[in-house]
Amino acid sequence: MGLPKRDDGRHSYGEYCEWPEDVRYELIDGFAYAMAPAPSPKHQMILLELARQVANALRDQSCRPFIAPFDVRLPKENEADADIDTVVQPDLCVVCDPKKLDEHGCRGAPDWVLEVLSPSTASHDQIQKRRVYERAGVREYWLVHPTDGIVTIYRLEHGAYTMPDIRELKGTATVTVLPGLVVDWEQLPVPPKQMG
Repeated sequence: MGLPKRDDGRHSYGEYCEWPEDVRYELIDGFAYAMAPAPSPKHQMILLELARQVANALRDQSCRPFIAPFDVRLPKENEADADIDTVVQPDLCVVCDPKKLDEHGCRGAPDWVLEVLSPSTASHDQIQKRRVYERAGVREYWLVHPTDGIVTIYRLEHGAYTMPDIRELKGTATVTVLPGLVVDWEQLPVPPKQMG
């Protein structure tokens, strides 16, 4: 079943909530983007390990980690929820302000977002979502490239992302906006080649 047709092709969160659950979408500036089919086992194993590390590190803190599917509504002003036109589902995010959390997910920018790239989502995550996260004020945005063995880190300064910090997935990396959160790349699973 396709999405309802609109003259301008744009949608709102109010409409998004009415769509069938068998196909997941993200909304960026009102335009619907179908989420990729279920991630590969490699993607899932990497995400699960990263989420485990983050959850363990934040266990006694007020910041809370969430994994997809988890709706992050990114209003541009003070519009009502139903009128928001940007809703994304990051692979992993951390929200430190409990006022941003409600029964629908998160309203406002998470403090940290991490996406594990796959061939079908790489350009979307690196271009459209990076722009949206920057505009919304996500303080730190990490893109994990499993195939290339690197992570690209964007940090927000004065409302814009600085030049990315690109590192190999070796040793450890500190999430600068979440003191005490260190990701140990050596703990990532090395799946069998057939999962690559």
